[in-house]
Amino acid sequence: MTLIIDGYNLLHASGVFGAERGPRGFEQSRLKLLDLLAELLGADAAKTIVVFDAANAPDGLPGRHVHRGLRVWFAREYPDADSLIEELVDADHAPQSLVVVSSDRRLQAAARRRRAAAVDCDAWLAETKARRRERSDHDVKPAEPGPHDVEAWKRYFGL
Repeated sequence: MTLIIDGYNLLHASGVFGAERGPRGFEQSRLKLLDLLAELLGADAAKTIVVFDAANAPDGLPGRHVHRGLRVWFAREYPDADSLIEELVDADHAPQSLVVVSSDRRLQAAARRRRAAAVDCDAWLAETKARRRERSDHDVKPAEPGPHDVEAWKRYFGL
């Protein structure tokens, strides 16, 4: 499954913003969002493309780079990120395994035309955070049983 995320759209839905205003603030906000995504997605970060409009891209930053496994693309040669995302959806050879995360109806329609999944930012973020909590709950070490509780030790070690 490939995940394509409308970066600024998800940024606004997430409420993750840097302390500064202006271009430096945009950069801080993008980094906070990317760190959050890398944390939430874990190994799935490598199958994710986050697309941002290029108008506020920092000088000297390449049009594409990798941040903690996430592919980050700035829509430098496009009027906006939506245009690049539409092109990515149209060019995908297996759109049924594609998920587009955006609250933009234009992008949702483009994804559905190709039979890709389209998920609203708020819904995707809530669902992804819930899945992350579930995974974390399963990773929690159970309370240590007493030495007499052999069955609990067997369960703990998967025996």
